[in-house]
Amino acid sequence: MPERTAAKAGADELYTGIRRAMENRELTVYYQPKFDALTGKMTGAEALVRWIRPDGTMVMPGDFIPCLEESEGILALDWYVLREVCAFLNRQREAQIHSVPIAVNFSRRHAFEEHFVSRLCEIVDELSIPHKWIEAEITESALTDQSDKIADSIRAIRDAGFRVAIDDFGSGLSSLSFVKDISVDVLKIDKSLLSRNCEDEKERIVLESIFNFAHRLKLTTVAEGVETREQLGFLRTCDCKIIQGFLFAKPMPEQDFTELCRKGNTEEPTEDILVTQAPSSATQLLLDAVFTRYALVILANLTRNSFYMMEYENFTSTSCPSTGVFDELIQHGASTMHPEDRELFRNTFSIPNLMAAYNRGEKCVSVVTRQIGDDGVYRRVETADYFVKNPSVDDVLVIALCHNLE
Repeated sequence: MPERTAAKAGADELYTGIRRAMENRELTVYYQPKFDALTGKMTGAEALVRWIRPDGTMVMPGDFIPCLEESEGILALDWYVLREVCAFLNRQREAQIHSVPIAVNFSRRHAFEEHFVSRLCEIVDELSIPHKWIEAEITESALTDQSDKIADSIRAIRDAGFRVAIDDFGSGLSSLSFVKDISVDVLKIDKSLLSRNCEDEKERIVLESIFNFAHRLKLTTVAEGVETREQLGFLRTCDCKIIQGFLFAKPMPEQDFTELCRKGNTEEPTEDILVTQAPSSATQLLLDAVFTRYALVILANLTRNSFYMMEYENFTSTSCPSTGVFDELIQHGASTMHPEDRELFRNTFSIPNLMAAYNRGEKCVSVVTRQIGDDGVYRRVETADYFVKNPSVDDVLVIALCHNLE
């Protein structure tokens, strides 16, 4: 009991400190941009709060938000951030700087707040901010806590013209049925699912399943915590729409974010309409047969300059990367060839040459080269790129099959 009393006293003290910080304008909103995975253009941003004390020290949200979640203080903080975001968007508009939609985090406690949606509209409408410029983020963990209340709240938010995103999706996988029953707009894939750099087979299978699930429900997907090119390459093959993470940009103060917007590298987010059919058992049997015949099978997206390895048995002296940028894959492959064959390999499988072959109506591009083995002996290897088509997208895809002829 004394511990509970002490914890409550600590939360009350923190809440008082946060209220004082808001009054003194010590709470500052940082913005972490979100980018189109294909074009690299900025499509939105997430508002993240920082507590900057008078002495200049910065308190990160992880040090005070969990405690505030246990009190009504989190409600005041969320409304404060929303007002700051609306004021920022208004300044952008007055300065005639093209802006992008901003995601604002809302605690599950708002589901129990009387007149939540009307207050949301009131704050946004006060500065005549279009509702489509604000995206409400709700964490996955909130979906299993009083789900009926949360569901009603989400419906009301969307009915008022705001987009709704489920944050940290995949951290618990407890909300699949909820997302099935309740219409949301965006799934933000939790960064914990990228912890093995997308090089672990089980991790890739889980991610592919989530993206297939999202695409079938016509949801926009955002990958959080993207920090490496390997992660980006694999996410492109999954047709992840939007990327957020240190690979592109860290959270930044308003001045830096404004400058980023001023450069004009922005675009309006578009609705993801890709519908992906789950593979049947017959398809899996076919794949098993292909994998038995070919030592190396790669799926590549020429439009997105990305690839990932579907099957690999090492028959060269250098391991092949499991996912990444297609151009870099070709450079890697050429490095394992006989010096007289390297240019032939690079030219044959360069994206411009493959695209030209595709436009001519060719179904396959192949070449035989000499590739060095672990024993230092060059052997003849046939590499064939077959053009394939997914009826749901316009991207140019190839299946690369590599076969050791000796």
